[in-house]
Amino acid sequence: MANIREEELLALLKGQVPLWPWLEEARRLKELYFGKHIETCAIVNAKSGQCPSDCKFCAQSRFWPTKVETYPLLSEAELLAKVAWAKEQGIDRFSFVTSGVRLSPREFDRLLATIQQATRAFPEVKICASLGQLGREELEALKEAGLARYHHNLETAASFYPQIVSVQQWEDRLRTAELVKEVGLSLCCGGIWGLGESDEQILEFIYTLKALSPDSVPVNFLHPIAQTPLERASFLTPQKALAILVVLRFLLPDKAIRVCGGREYNLRDLQAWALLPANALMVGHYLTTKGRALADDLQMILDLGYSVNLKRSCTKPQPD
Repeated sequence: MANIREEELLALLKGQVPLWPWLEEARRLKELYFGKHIETCAIVNAKSGQCPSDCKFCAQSRFWPTKVETYPLLSEAELLAKVAWAKEQGIDRFSFVTSGVRLSPREFDRLLATIQQATRAFPEVKICASLGQLGREELEALKEAGLARYHHNLETAASFYPQIVSVQQWEDRLRTAELVKEVGLSLCCGGIWGLGESDEQILEFIYTLKALSPDSVPVNFLHPIAQTPLERASFLTPQKALAILVVLRFLLPDKAIRVCGGREYNLRDLQAWALLPANALMVGHYLTTKGRALADDLQMILDLGYSVNLKRSCTKPQPD
């Protein structure tokens, strides 16, 4: 399947050709670059709710009357306890995630100190962060603090983005992602699929990611949240979600494809198949929804014949 044409990828996304041969080829390509090891990551919602942006999929936007828990930036002790949990479970990466377009200078300084402490106290865990739009000096400070990777999603294709968000501009998101690379930080950049975008816009978005060339591409599938504008959305089937992962692998063969939020809801009984094209998995809880038990993810990975650093005794619940 070398030299794949755009028309072939669109046919796959549209369900016009059988998925399974493509899935097997994507597995072969993934293992060529990443072998049989699955990397894991986990996150903490370090600051929740009251976001001034209006993303139609997000429970944390102050525009929607959701029942999401809101709280200010957690203390250093609380955040370090969550990193300690990740270390105990054998999770490879742990990321601090904050709601909002950007942090205040005081919040950033507090979290910077926490990141410095976490990198010293838990060298076994790669510390990452997702703190919204930052400038060059802030990103350089994070690099100096030992941050392993910075995450900033584009969310969706530029042509579809105005139908999902109006407050925060797509071009600002792209500039932040470009700045991450310019300062020499590893970039994690992807988005959320299943928002109502066309197959052509799915492909447009993936080509944008290919041009940006992040080290890691987080793949979220919409899990509709009550009281958001997309609460009744239903745009994905398990096979469509798998097709998106396959196209990502073909167009970004040497990048970490990371299956994240919405995998349980959208992939259902085909969830294990996602690890044929993908080589990384977010485990534990998501930002506003619960994930599944680590022991279940461990068993799924082992049943596929893959290896993972999760401990065989990873049964301790994730701290709330």
